[in-house]
Amino acid sequence: MSLGRAEQEIAFPAVRSYEPRFAEIWDELVGRSCNGTMLHTRRFISYHGDRFHDRSLIIEDRRGEVVGVFPAAADRSEPELVISHPGLTYGGLVHDGSVRGASMIGALEEIASRYRSLGCRRLRYKAVPAIYHVVPADDDLYALFRLGARRYRCDLSAAIDLSHPGRVSQRRVRSRKRAQATGVSADEGWDEIAGFWQILEYHLESRYGVSPVHSLDEIKLLHDRFPDKIILIAAKIGNVLVGGTVLFLAGPVMHMQYTATTEEGRAKLVTDLVMERAIDLSRHRSCRFFDFGTSTVDQGWSLNQGLYQFKLSFGAGGVIYEHYELDLWQ
Repeated sequence: MSLGRAEQEIAFPAVRSYEPRFAEIWDELVGRSCNGTMLHTRRFISYHGDRFHDRSLIIEDRRGEVVGVFPAAADRSEPELVISHPGLTYGGLVHDGSVRGASMIGALEEIASRYRSLGCRRLRYKAVPAIYHVVPADDDLYALFRLGARRYRCDLSAAIDLSHPGRVSQRRVRSRKRAQATGVSADEGWDEIAGFWQILEYHLESRYGVSPVHSLDEIKLLHDRFPDKIILIAAKIGNVLVGGTVLFLAGPVMHMQYTATTEEGRAKLVTDLVMERAIDLSRHRSCRFFDFGTSTVDQGWSLNQGLYQFKLSFGAGGVIYEHYELDLWQ
């Protein structure tokens, strides 16, 4: 890839390796960025920091001011592969709005050069989905195209535009009313997290043979760090916990991180009432979108159509999570 004359005149940002002493500066940048969320902060990333060999970078302008950050770590099974970020749903170059166009191309070129110097051969880039942007910020996708990156994975999520929601199916309305009629309640209640985690672990193991990404201790730690942004909606029949959902408030989006019910909860259709409460809470928190999360597996090649259709029936539409790979030695 060669830059045009006008592009060459742009003062490209410089990059340096992240060090723990930059944690406060990093989080301050994320807080005023155009495309960063809670997940990009060092306060969040550090909860599982011992699992990864950190390769994060800081991006500075020609005055030495921090204008962007790049959360990344080496792949645990392939040290020559760096991922932004293996422990996060999305990573990408988070910036203050000043890294645009040719400047973004230059920044990603500098990032690639830095990783080459560290002996890395490939870079995987998990782009921040557009609904999480405060303002449009897809310059990185254009820059990846210019640098010859290939899209190796694409996941499909479902999200509600809370200012212009789609039509809610009549089945969802009927199910919600039936749940209410049988005495189901659904409200915020972090005190129920231990009980919900037991339901969640059983649900994931029995249905999919997997465990939650976070342990109970980890989700408690994250809630202690972000008490206003990690929320549990707990569903009960009387005093008995029968299900719920854990939500992450990430920038302009309320994201459904986990949801699970007991057999009794499923029989009483508690999920519909839980979803209604979660969506109402998103509006109350002035979110722009409610994101149900992805319905794909196998690197995006397999779609759970039934699950996806269930999410759409709440008035949602499709949102993609894009993943790119850049050969650093091409």
